[in-house]
Amino acid sequence: MFSAIKRQISTLSSDFEYYVARWKHSRNLPALEGSDRNILKALKKDGVYVTTLADLGFNSSSELLKAAYHQLSQMENPNNDHLEQKLPQISTVTGLPEFYAWGMEKRLLNIIENYIGLPVAFHGIHLRKDFPSKDQFGTLLWHSDAEDRRIIKIFIYLNDVEQKTGPFEYIPRSLTSLFSWNYVRLYYKLWKSGYMGIDDEEVKPVIPKTAWKSCPGPAGTVIIVDTKNALHHGTVRTEERSALFFCYTANPPERPDLCTQYWDDTYPRAELRSASDAVKVST
Repeated sequence: MFSAIKRQISTLSSDFEYYVARWKHSRNLPALEGSDRNILKALKKDGVYVTTLADLGFNSSSELLKAAYHQLSQMENPNNDHLEQKLPQISTVTGLPEFYAWGMEKRLLNIIENYIGLPVAFHGIHLRKDFPSKDQFGTLLWHSDAEDRRIIKIFIYLNDVEQKTGPFEYIPRSLTSLFSWNYVRLYYKLWKSGYMGIDDEEVKPVIPKTAWKSCPGPAGTVIIVDTKNALHHGTVRTEERSALFFCYTANPPERPDLCTQYWDDTYPRAELRSASDAVKVST
């Protein structure tokens, strides 16, 4: 009992320090261009903004795509046809300059800092293939990420994504505002699952399927999402999907141990063309 009370006091103290830090940093937030303020507004309302590489207009986008397709061509065949549940194939590409340059675009960092409300840590990038599946498991279940109190992840589709390729899907944050009855019901179900995720049938009685937001789109579609506060999942697919995943939190995050996967040896790291191509990643 005493240890539980002590943990609760520690959590409350940490949360208080976090909100004070955000209040202090609010006067130092970078200015945003008009179109970027629209992205921030959408993130604050529903936790998600969908756009394209072309509309963002970063100079680094063409090199990013060339490098991504090259790395995709280098990924080995996972030989998983015999498996009922096929785990995603992930390669860490954080150290490659074309990927890192896009993730560090100043306009992008300014948007993210304004949303998170604190100095930002860019943890890195995964190149990921997701395979056909018959049922929900892993990240196909509805879930919430846990690296920090606010997390921005950016998904970039590398192939055209429609229903058969399993688009990203989310519940608008405005429908599950903190301490609302919808929030309590959904996050109680998540808690009961050990935060491993819940399936469609568990979500439907709380938020009807008509309110779920699916995000199909052509190659080059960009999804900016707070994966902590917008309940989300990948959908069951009959065809392969390839995408890039970028991860940002406050610096430091609440759970730094969950962020190391973007630069350590959790997943195979993409080969550099030469030693001089390496990018030093710091968080």
